[in-house]
Amino acid sequence: MAATLKASVEGLRQVDYARRYKGWLKASSEWCEAASTSAATLKRFWRRLPVRSQTFVAICEAVDVSWQEVVAVSPVSDAPLPCPNSSLSQSVTSTIPSTAPVTQVPRERHLDFFAYDEAWVGREAVLAQLSEQLHQSCRLLVLLGITGIGKTALGERLAISLYPEWTGKEWQQLLRENLDNDRQPNDFISVASRWWEQWGYPLEGAKDGQILVDRTAQYFLNHPLLLIIDSLEMMLQGNEEEGWSDFKDPLWASFFEAVLAAPVCQGRIILTSQDFPGQLPARYSNFWTCEFLGGLNETEQLALFAKANLDLTPESQNYLGRIGAAYEGHPLALRVIAGEISNAPFSGNVRAYWHKYGQEIEEVETALAQAKLGQTTSATDHWQLHECTRLLRMKVRDRLEQTFLRLKREAPAAYILLCEASVYRCPVPESFWLSHLQDWDYREAEAQLALDILRDRYLVEEITEGDRLLLRQHNLIRSVALSHLQGLD
Repeated sequence: MAATLKASVEGLRQVDYARRYKGWLKASSEWCEAASTSAATLKRFWRRLPVRSQTFVAICEAVDVSWQEVVAVSPVSDAPLPCPNSSLSQSVTSTIPSTAPVTQVPRERHLDFFAYDEAWVGREAVLAQLSEQLHQSCRLLVLLGITGIGKTALGERLAISLYPEWTGKEWQQLLRENLDNDRQPNDFISVASRWWEQWGYPLEGAKDGQILVDRTAQYFLNHPLLLIIDSLEMMLQGNEEEGWSDFKDPLWASFFEAVLAAPVCQGRIILTSQDFPGQLPARYSNFWTCEFLGGLNETEQLALFAKANLDLTPESQNYLGRIGAAYEGHPLALRVIAGEISNAPFSGNVRAYWHKYGQEIEEVETALAQAKLGQTTSATDHWQLHECTRLLRMKVRDRLEQTFLRLKREAPAAYILLCEASVYRCPVPESFWLSHLQDWDYREAEAQLALDILRDRYLVEEITEGDRLLLRQHNLIRSVALSHLQGLD
């Protein structure tokens, strides 16, 4: 073995995947301890600079990767890996292939995550539970919750847990669809055509949707593919009379049913959505499940702040704990706040950040304390949790506003109900909520349907106190709803 070794580009990809699976940072203390090396040496390793051969081997073995698969063959080439090129693809065929296994090797592609990164914390219990279900009989998992709650990140983390053996080329078996991207159509024929091109069988003008559904489902059933579809709510439609959970393109309902109805399925599907997809067939409930995501707990919140290298003295922990409680552990909001504290002008000074923005948290705390004393309603609360800083306005408020505007456009009665119910500072009975639509001349059945739409979109939370079922709004949702309440005509 040479005295020093360097990593190859492809080797670093395998190591990067493996350390993500362990939840380690690129120069974490855990990794340094496991490899008996320093953070500086790990940084050299990541820059593909020579490190001592013994250390190189220890770094790879610490993340359970064979060093022979990581080392660069001399001389080391710094040229980038070739990108997929349509001119190198298989010959185009206008016919959909049969269901027989494909023999050619699809082009390699690099795995990129949209949301899962080094700042990931917590979710261990739900991660273990869902991983076990997907390893067993669950073929389709729906991750539900409000925007920014961490659905996409959890889906990506599940991908690593499901297929720890996947490295490099095997990740071509991961299919991604982000329906927030309005620059490409999301009807089934368009999306499935993109998949077939990825599998090495480009289609020309596929027209028979049902045949495409059947063949695509068969391919999926016979191959260990993982499909992740983000923002499924963009596929759904409905009306205020029948509800809001049907697929705009009925071929999607046919595809999911075909996958669920088969006796054996090698593939797995993870959907993230703000709305519940009501057309998933209940008779196949053994093969699909839904998981609602809430915020991070107190321990996970502190872990998130610790990953941002924030000061965690007792005073700082007090401030950060109050911030986390006000935002109810909302991961996106807390990550934005952690980033703001870490960077200029605060440069990690938690106390300075609190002195600048703490009054917004104190206003929430005051309102909740008054609710416990009996002052349960107030339309004059001026919460700014979603927009008290520039970055919160850019990264949190805008996403929440999209949710509210979509609700206003698609289900006006539900939008009015959400805004009207923001007067409640604490959980109240369902009848309190429904009474608000009487003033807007909605019938009882219409009001009930509006509330059901909010339930399907997870914009209302149900809790039990004693033997009573009560409704409440997440603090961030109430913060936005209060601002919209002032504009109701």
